[in-house]
Amino acid sequence: MTAPTTCEDLRAWQRELRAQFPIVTGHPELAYLDSAATSQKPRAVLDAVQAYLTTSNANAARGTYTWANRTTDLVERTRERVARFLGDTRAERSAVHFTSGTTEGLRTIARDWLPGLLRDGDQIVVPGADHRANIEPWLETRRQLAREGVRIHVVEMPYQSGSWDYDHRALAERAGPRTRFVAATHVHHVYGGDMNVHRIRRAVGPEAVICLDAAQGVGHVPLSVDDLDVDFVVFSGHKALALPGSGAVWARQERGPRFTPGGWSGTPNTVGVASLEAALDWLDAAGVERVERWTVDLAARLTEGLRGLDAYEVLGCPLSLAADSAVQRRRGIVTLRHRAVDSGDLGFVLFSHGFMVRSDHLCQGDAGERTGSVRVSLHVYNTEEEIDRLLSVLASLA
Repeated sequence: MTAPTTCEDLRAWQRELRAQFPIVTGHPELAYLDSAATSQKPRAVLDAVQAYLTTSNANAARGTYTWANRTTDLVERTRERVARFLGDTRAERSAVHFTSGTTEGLRTIARDWLPGLLRDGDQIVVPGADHRANIEPWLETRRQLAREGVRIHVVEMPYQSGSWDYDHRALAERAGPRTRFVAATHVHHVYGGDMNVHRIRRAVGPEAVICLDAAQGVGHVPLSVDDLDVDFVVFSGHKALALPGSGAVWARQERGPRFTPGGWSGTPNTVGVASLEAALDWLDAAGVERVERWTVDLAARLTEGLRGLDAYEVLGCPLSLAADSAVQRRRGIVTLRHRAVDSGDLGFVLFSHGFMVRSDHLCQGDAGERTGSVRVSLHVYNTEEEIDRLLSVLASLA
């Protein structure tokens, strides 16, 4: 079987970018295939962190001396940078707040903002087969309000049978005038599909607030808040080439009360903010559209190879396995199981061959997979040769 050809016009571009990741080039014997958990960092991000810590390290919005002013400028500049990166053409009406990552961002919305939106008898839509970080906060809000005598009805986000895409027609039937809030995911962390969030607005109407978990989207695929017509976008910097402990909540501020995190904010993670600014600059220079093309083609190369290995089950839409599939292909995430080998054991065996993958239940909600699996997740530093070697090892275990 001949492997499908990855974007030939991007090979020189990809080699140049791969060379900018010291941990990748420093370990050529290893293939890092766990970028959905956290991404590796390019030299530009590491240099930006070093430069900040050695020239301007201070607290933001506290002092009036030069270092403090530079740090305050960094924080405000990066807020604007995030809005531009997300395609916000009306940033004067929106707000960006920094968090430690997607989980904290979603919990902040659930704790500090959502109770002010909801009234007795209102409905919220929760995606029970998505990441738990996009399920548990909304259920906790319902429990909190129930203790105060406010009844909130949870509508389960419907999924299409077999593909695990959102079922927008069924959602339109379940939603109604009391549907006030919809939690959704941009790219699914298990199935790797673009969840077609742009269809949700048509399904739930013009008034419902849509909150988007974009942890697997930002930095991997293009995202425009104007095109999607969502109200919140939450993401983790560490999945988008920045440092751990960095992330952001973008809020449209047009539906419902204005979003303001509660309590005293304290000292921001200024090192993380510096890394996030550098990461977004790097991604813009590289071209997120090209990053998407490269990783989608690598995922297609892998799924095409797995189609010929009967010992494996690939999770998600079966029609998207072929490299020439007419339906959408996976956004750099391929999750699989061996039909006879435990997924934890398979992950251990793959690491013995130099492949670093995720092998567990992947933090999926109860409406999703009940059995562990192995997730291969890709970024711009991964290569065709790594995919071919992986397929060779998987074939030897078939």
